[in-house]
Amino acid sequence: MSYTALYRKFRPQNFNDVKGQDHIVTTLRNQLKMNRLGHAYLFCGTRGTGKTTVAKILARAANCLSPLEDGSPCGECDMCKAIASGSSLNVSELDAASNNGVDDVRTIIEEVSYPPVDGRYKVYILDEAHMLSPGASNALLKTLEEPPAYVIFILATTDPGKLPVTILSRCQRYDFKRIDIQTIAARMKELTDAEGVQAEDKAIMYVARAADGSMRDGLSLLDQCVAFNFGEVLTYDKVLDILGAVDTEVFSRLTRAVMKGNVTAAMNTVEDVVMQGREIGQFTADYLWYLRNIMLLKASDGDDMEEVLNVSSDNLKLLKEEAAQIDMNTILRYINVFSELQQTLRYATQKRIMLETHLIRLMKPQMDTDVSALLQRVKELEKKLENGIPMANVIPAEDNPRPVASSKPQVKLSIAVPEDIEKIVRDWPVIVGKADHLLKGELSKSKPSMNDSGVLLICFEDEFQEKTVRGVFSEQLKALLNEHVGKEVAFELTHYDKREDFGVQFADLEALFNITYDVE
Repeated sequence: MSYTALYRKFRPQNFNDVKGQDHIVTTLRNQLKMNRLGHAYLFCGTRGTGKTTVAKILARAANCLSPLEDGSPCGECDMCKAIASGSSLNVSELDAASNNGVDDVRTIIEEVSYPPVDGRYKVYILDEAHMLSPGASNALLKTLEEPPAYVIFILATTDPGKLPVTILSRCQRYDFKRIDIQTIAARMKELTDAEGVQAEDKAIMYVARAADGSMRDGLSLLDQCVAFNFGEVLTYDKVLDILGAVDTEVFSRLTRAVMKGNVTAAMNTVEDVVMQGREIGQFTADYLWYLRNIMLLKASDGDDMEEVLNVSSDNLKLLKEEAAQIDMNTILRYINVFSELQQTLRYATQKRIMLETHLIRLMKPQMDTDVSALLQRVKELEKKLENGIPMANVIPAEDNPRPVASSKPQVKLSIAVPEDIEKIVRDWPVIVGKADHLLKGELSKSKPSMNDSGVLLICFEDEFQEKTVRGVFSEQLKALLNEHVGKEVAFELTHYDKREDFGVQFADLEALFNITYDVE
């Protein structure tokens, strides 16, 4: 006999088994007990929350020959068995995603005119009802408004906003909410016990959180984890391996590196994550959740938050330490940047580069010009003043470079500067202004120069900027230069010591051409 997936094998057969939708179950039970069933229902909600399952239970309960006291179907009578096996002509389930034409609806309208052979109601379940074509929706309207007394329509949809208001107004609407983590985890515990599978509570809790409010998604993930570790105890570490997720300790290490502005430590953490085969999209989603926990701790001053955050006492201790070291504006900025990253990753081909770029944005607020980034820069300046650092050193050299005068000889070129390089030097602010936001932030801290071989040099204030542009923005910079001069320009990237006069390290073409401009 073939294997049946957990979400199918343990699909609820009565209202008692439906989890997380008590507000809907209670209403439907009362309608059944008082014999006040409506003629049209609209079940709305995200995937995997029980819309189709409840529709099928309602269809059986409406036709059950011996319903239970709470309104649930008995599951033992001939009608219940026939509907459950799909052999009953009283219940029809239509996938509106693939049967969404006018002819499909006309078939239903023709069938509606005939009363049920046995049982009390004919029930039509239209799954993904928002996929009906405009013509099909219009054809359904009259029948939906005034169907025969023996007909019940149940429309299930994940996107009620796409349904015409004329259909919405004719239905009793029930919104299925996302199922909370504790409810999903409790159901998983029941099923693993029933299947004889040993699993750590921590592992089940993580799978429940990864389900994102969908019971079906959660059971599918659990099925995957159990199959991978068949016959073994399902541990938290194994779940992380299977789902490509990352342990909380890694998030703590990354957060502390970002708060300290330690680029090397942050990039090493990313390297570890990638080399372990973790999926970057999942990593980003989990890290957003971690930042959310810090935000909640910061907002609540850490009082009685262990149950709300759903973390262990050890992890809560780490979160409290990090929350104490960061202000609310900064953590909100972190969340905004990573939320933006999550959207970007959907279409990105180089996901690691996107992750690294956004981490650098977190550590270098001077790259951003929004209010939260400016507040973080002000906070850093205030912290330096509190530590007694003289005002002359408070303004970072990278923001306001003031190289010390040098008695060393200035670098002189042995060849004339070509016209294309002179044009680039004179128009450097224009070229920088054409770059996108991130590249512009790096180029604004660079100077154009040239070597004795006639090769254009783009000189950055520090080595990391040079490596970043070479790794991420090299092709974009090449396109900018070529477009500006109308031909291909040979160039190299390098860096200089901003504490010393630029002219003693590279040819100062700005001084040579008597150019005075400030790149912003």
